[in-house]
Amino acid sequence: MSDPALEAHEHAEHAEHAAHEANPFISRVTITIAALAVLAAAAGSMETVEGGRAITLSSDAVLAQDQATDAWNEYQADSLKRHMYELAADGGGAHTADYKKDVSQQREDQETARKKAEEAEKERDVRLHESAVHEERHHWLTGSATLIEIGIALSTVAIITRRKSFWFTAMGLGVVGMALFATAYLT
Repeated sequence: MSDPALEAHEHAEHAEHAAHEANPFISRVTITIAALAVLAAAAGSMETVEGGRAITLSSDAVLAQDQATDAWNEYQADSLKRHMYELAADGGGAHTADYKKDVSQQREDQETARKKAEEAEKERDVRLHESAVHEERHHWLTGSATLIEIGIALSTVAIITRRKSFWFTAMGLGVVGMALFATAYLT
């Protein structure tokens, strides 16, 4: 994978060499390339940050799901114990009072395990939602960086061909790229 900032810098260097001709069009396009290079670097950097956040939060959601699964397993184990103590208590005998006490304790343990499981599931859901938000931003920023980088390339073509249509198209792509950048944080 190439580094957008490095590519933008390379295009800017080519444009700088062409700018030494003292042609006003070339100078304007060179300034456009420099501006687009900064925007591409910012979009690329934020794209990386958002992708990393999405992955981290997704991992946190997996850990929370593991905690919920463990708590539900504990709940089931406590349920089995409680049923065994209930059967023993129903059978009567010298230890019936102890078994009834154990049934009560297992109910409390079950309730504690249920609450832990539900809390972990809520945490999982929050992390999954947050991960999805960052993943969505990552996608918008990928589009933004791509369009801005294409704008840089078209600006370079404008210098070589001295055609304003390429330059205008490059600026249009830069504007659309910035709109995608803004959309990433407005949605």
